[in-house]
Amino acid sequence: MPCLNEAETLAGCVEEAIQALRAHAIVGEVVVADNGSSDGSQGIAEGLGARVVPIADKGYGRAIQGGVAAARGRYILMGDSDGSYDFSDAARFLAKHREGWEIVLGNRFLGGIQPGAMPWKNRHVGNPILSGVGRLFFRCPVGDLHCGLRSFSKAAYERLDLRAGGMEFASEMVIKATLFSERMTEIPTTLRPDGRSRPSHLRPWRDGWRHLRFMLLFCPRWLFLQPGLVLMGAGGLLSALLLRGPLHLGAVTLDVHTLLFAAISVLIGFQSVAFALFTKVFATQTGVLPPDEKFQRWFRWINLEKGLAAGGLLVIAGLVLSLRAVGLWGAHRFGDLSPGELLRWVIPGGALLTLGCQVVLVSFFLSILGLPLRR
Repeated sequence: MPCLNEAETLAGCVEEAIQALRAHAIVGEVVVADNGSSDGSQGIAEGLGARVVPIADKGYGRAIQGGVAAARGRYILMGDSDGSYDFSDAARFLAKHREGWEIVLGNRFLGGIQPGAMPWKNRHVGNPILSGVGRLFFRCPVGDLHCGLRSFSKAAYERLDLRAGGMEFASEMVIKATLFSERMTEIPTTLRPDGRSRPSHLRPWRDGWRHLRFMLLFCPRWLFLQPGLVLMGAGGLLSALLLRGPLHLGAVTLDVHTLLFAAISVLIGFQSVAFALFTKVFATQTGVLPPDEKFQRWFRWINLEKGLAAGGLLVIAGLVLSLRAVGLWGAHRFGDLSPGELLRWVIPGGALLTLGCQVVLVSFFLSILGLPLRR
């Protein structure tokens, strides 16, 4: 139980957990991970038979990590100490582990949310959206990613190597469990109004953004790759159409000015794709994401030499177009030229030169990232 000044509700949570252990003959302990309480929560927990573990580093995730590190059980049930979760469900969670599941999440939307237990923006906006994003980005097989009552085997927890220090710890556990193919399921659980007279530690908008930001950072495919491919595809197609001459769309005419922005779209898109590759290589090399065999095969095939060759060809193509523009200018005795006539060569020439140089630099950097790391 993570705890920060929960003197009003901690006793009820500890008693409920101890009664559940006794009622179902479960050999276990109650660990309170205290994050620096100043209201006497530590004494309350110890007086009721719980083991208090002081956690110096602040944050929900840090408290959970410290408590789990100190716990001696094979399976660990974690839950908030504000009275909102029913610890008498411990036997139901344990039963799922005995069936072979490594991680068991509670689902508040299946079990019931009592009146006043969850603000409307969390219930109807935040949780559905974030859980939907988790299923879309990572195919998480659960309906409530952020339920605070969940259990897991200590072996699975150590395999996941969780690192988030704040509220996004809940998202990290589910996402990494999905990516690392841990056996995960959920059971209905009830959410009760917490028993505190003070405001909650939760900050819905701030914490929601932290969860969403974490999901985006953990999914370079959605953050970088797909937007980059869309930009490159749209910019490349529009550039190809405009290279032949102005494009008439009813009363609207697209010309070299649009060609300039189309070329910029290609360059920005390539940068975004490059960042997707950087992130993927770094994350797999450091163990943040599991190895991806398809990506590894592709990465071995696209080596430094091929990247340098591709970049060199793009640079040569850019030089050819640029020299063609200079030749066109020279044919007019280096005087005034129609902007449309000259820029139709200058823009793609400059874009190809820039793109070629980017390909060369990206190839070198990917080779550096691909070097074996000493952990």
